[in-house]
Amino acid sequence: MLTFEEMDLTKHHDIVIAFRKDSFNVSFGDTSGFGDEGEYVRWLEEKKRACPKGFMLVMEDGEYIGQLELSCKEYEGVHIGYIHLFYLRPEKRGEGRGLELYHYAKQFFLQKGIKNYQLRVSPSNTAAIKFYQKIGMEPIKTELDGKVVRMSGTL
Repeated sequence: MLTFEEMDLTKHHDIVIAFRKDSFNVSFGDTSGFGDEGEYVRWLEEKKRACPKGFMLVMEDGEYIGQLELSCKEYEGVHIGYIHLFYLRPEKRGEGRGLELYHYAKQFFLQKGIKNYQLRVSPSNTAAIKFYQKIGMEPIKTELDGKVVRMSGTL
């Protein structure tokens, strides 16, 4: 069973950066688009203040295996839930753990009164796209000159 722990950016600094960088590597083939680590941590601090239960590390058997970054925002005039990061370490993927992360995200959004949620994914990350479609998300458009696909789901 997975447990979810609020990020403590002092304690978890290296873990959140490593997980986010790995997500870039999986999505884009390298980490060149990651940007500045300090800016990412400052962004996390700001988002976490607004939505503390949306920025969680995922644990299994006392070890960190994943990360969720969830928030609520306006998009095209509609209040939506947004998944900034849905991450599991490579060796933990494909065994049903993603559904547990999804259930956490679903409850988070429902508690906020959110019925629609979105995320963006690299079109080359076919395993992620297949998973998101399995949980009912659909691609709605490409963005950033085709570098990402925006997907949408309804709770």
